[in-house]
Amino acid sequence: MATIEECRAALDQLSDNLARADKDVRGAAALDRSLSCHITDLDTTFTGRLREGRIEVRGTAPGPPREKAEIRLSMTADDLLAMVAGDLNFAKAWAAGRVRLEAGFRDLLRLRSLL
Repeated sequence: MATIEECRAALDQLSDNLARADKDVRGAAALDRSLSCHITDLDTTFTGRLREGRIEVRGTAPGPPREKAEIRLSMTADDLLAMVAGDLNFAKAWAAGRVRLEAGFRDLLRLRSLL
């Protein structure tokens, strides 16, 4: 099982990947929304913002998210690391229920190109 530190590094890498992505992906991620990522097996939530195509992690807290972020992710630590490494396809993991993504309808439409 991955550690909290490895998950934080994976979120930083995901942010870097988004920043270097092609114009369509960067455009889809160019929202300004609160974000939470609950790592279920570590029972830890990372909170922050998705802003200008980057993920800004601002905090870590034990347990599920305390506040409802505008974009909410939930997955295991190993799934997060596998997705960032390119070993797990987000859309397939989402369809299989391994990853949960919750957001408003308009945000889901914009984020669909990331899937």
